[in-house]
Amino acid sequence: MVTLFLISIYKIGGERVTTLIETDNLSITFGGHTAVDSVSISVPEKHFKSIIGPNGAGKTTFFNLLSGQLNPTNGKIYFRGKDITKLSSTKRTREGIGRSFQITNVFPNLTVLENVRLAVQSRAGVRYQMLFHYKKYRKFEEKALEWLKLVLLDDKVDSLASNLAHGEKRKLEMAMLLALETEVLLLDEPTAGMSLEDVPAILEVIKKIKDQGNRTIILIEHKMDMILDLSDSVMVLFNGRLLADGTPEEIMKNETVQSAYLGGISL
Repeated sequence: MVTLFLISIYKIGGERVTTLIETDNLSITFGGHTAVDSVSISVPEKHFKSIIGPNGAGKTTFFNLLSGQLNPTNGKIYFRGKDITKLSSTKRTREGIGRSFQITNVFPNLTVLENVRLAVQSRAGVRYQMLFHYKKYRKFEEKALEWLKLVLLDDKVDSLASNLAHGEKRKLEMAMLLALETEVLLLDEPTAGMSLEDVPAILEVIKKIKDQGNRTIILIEHKMDMILDLSDSVMVLFNGRLLADGTPEEIMKNETVQSAYLGGISL
């Protein structure tokens, strides 16, 4: 049996870049409704791509296809040139694709530090009951503390996750995702449910992750203005279809995109 790997290399601003994740005519239909309709995108390494669109545009469904929560009706998904269309979400995480959810996904009865340490252990393939060597325990704990510092939660290490504010839980979930050390971070509306006062803090965390320069980030956001400064490129979904894909400047000037957000477009 021969496995085919198709590595795409192209240029951005004269610089050669390698495609990390790619979709080819990706579609999914529920009953008679096509939620994602023939979407083809290409995301290079160490790139920040935002996905925007009105409510019901298909953004989260598209994310569910990328992360393996849903199987497409048609089309392919490639990661580093390898066809991962039929891989489960767990196997995709092992390949290097990590995903956050709109609803925080933490262990409420554990402390902040324990939550992240378990994610570090999971990355190392060490089960909780096997953790008996003190030096190994300390190594995992130190790594967990590094991630907590990055997401600005190092002052909450002993707090129970259940006692955190919503914005803090989103930061904790992000630390747990980072602890898995995946190449791709899929961030599903990280500011969802937050007060206006909490939003700048989570955007600062995302900027810190981007500035590390060692991950590809794909982020869903409903509010266009929040992500323009962070994004290298922006794709716009509308009624499940790819309406536009380009730099933030190109998207801002795109009249079709403006019409979609104003509700005056029919496709």
